[in-house]
Amino acid sequence: QVHLAESGGDSVQAGGSLRLSCEVSGLSFRGYCMAWFRQRLGKEREAVAAIDGNGKTYYRDSVKGRFVAAKDNDKDTLNLQMDNLKPEDTAMYYCAADLWLRGDGCHGGVDFSYWGQGTLVGVVS
Repeated sequence: QVHLAESGGDSVQAGGSLRLSCEVSGLSFRGYCMAWFRQRLGKEREAVAAIDGNGKTYYRDSVKGRFVAAKDNDKDTLNLQMDNLKPEDTAMYYCAADLWLRGDGCHGGVDFSYWGQGTLVGVVS
């Protein structure tokens, strides 16, 4: 059974950094597309970053150069390093996973099967 558990959310000042973690169980990173989504108040959920079984990454334009998604195979965690945070990054952040085969896309348009409960990030100016 796949289980995802996010942590690391906090309140920080604009320009600061946070590192979110998603503890994963019940799956092998090599066979899954992993992603971070966020949902801002009053907005639809949006993909922030994704990483496929080979490590290829996708980022939404607004976070390119500021956010980095990476897998820690030793600790079975998916991390999201967020630097130079902006007030508009304030949101609930979710970890997601879906089966992935080589050649499949891994991006925000994937219909992800597994989701965590989320961790809250607040950025104040």
